[in-house]
Amino acid sequence: MTVTPPAGAGAATPGDRLQDLLIRGVEGLLRILPEWAAFGLGGGLGRVAGSVMRIRRKVVEENLRRAFPEREPSWIARTASASYAHIGREGVALLRMGALGPEEVRARTRVEGMEHVEAPLAQGQGVILLTGHLGNWEIGGAALAVRGIPMDVVARRQNNPLFDARLVRTRESLGMRVVERDGSTKTLLRSLRTGRVVALVADQNVLSGGVFVEFFGTLASTARGPELLAERTGAAVVFATAIRRPGRTARYDVEISPLLPAAGGATPDSATPPGDTQGLLRHYLAALEKSIRGAPSQYLWAHKRWKTRPPAEPPPPEVPDRGRKELRFPGTVPQHETRNTDDDSRDDSRRGTLDQDLPGPGTPPGTSRQGDHP
Repeated sequence: MTVTPPAGAGAATPGDRLQDLLIRGVEGLLRILPEWAAFGLGGGLGRVAGSVMRIRRKVVEENLRRAFPEREPSWIARTASASYAHIGREGVALLRMGALGPEEVRARTRVEGMEHVEAPLAQGQGVILLTGHLGNWEIGGAALAVRGIPMDVVARRQNNPLFDARLVRTRESLGMRVVERDGSTKTLLRSLRTGRVVALVADQNVLSGGVFVEFFGTLASTARGPELLAERTGAAVVFATAIRRPGRTARYDVEISPLLPAAGGATPDSATPPGDTQGLLRHYLAALEKSIRGAPSQYLWAHKRWKTRPPAEPPPPEVPDRGRKELRFPGTVPQHETRNTDDDSRDDSRRGTLDQDLPGPGTPPGTSRQGDHP
């Protein structure tokens, strides 16, 4: 089947076509293999990347030690290895997702807290859904879309326009409407004002102009986009995760909780009072931290979340690395990173307009994309 890149995408190069051919071949193999074997292969490759090639391993372990200073080195090492295996498995899940229909997505997901989305939508109010790089954010969005929720997901194009076109087609086949991040402000405002759900993955470092919010005990520069969208539209805001259940098959628990209540609704103890938009970001990161503590091996620790510091504050001290030095191989791209990241200049969101205040979506597991880190 010929795949046409989305309008505005760059023309596919011979290298893109070769890469896409290889990806399609891998997809075909993974769909032929029994599910347990495909996920076992993905987990094994992930462990090789983390324990043998040690791609971004120093960053992963440093972040784990910063987030869990009370844990022993053996726990840090085990959790780091398990996080790489998780990335590998979810990369396989992404490549297999194109073969799933809506009914199979429903069967593989269990959703709690759907009323926190359905109630505001029933009143014609939009909903901002905030999540993080935890579990499988792609399947989380699909789980709501196949249950009839009008879902917009903010996305940046992948480096390969052919793979990007197929990824967009997969998302749309499951009921998600894809909104390109650059220049998306008007579209998102319109979506929220017409009673749709806008999903944002908002746990990335912001290079400048962000709000500093505590995350695992250390201030972290955080995108203001969610609070600005909430201010301008009066949308309800919820937090959601899709955590993979133990086992050899892909099954997920999707949990939704309120952060900013629906118009006219009661404010739960866990929700942010209306008008307290910076409190919204505090509650969001507190909810994310709690969820990560429940499944630390399912979080993306490879991102330098605490890189940007408040003015006049020095960077956090380097956490001693008790393991081997990180090995770097020519041409390797760390998970969820783009190339040319020696100074991690592309590891962050840029600032300026509301478009740039919006966090990007989570890059699908096992892929890289143009621009900066999610």
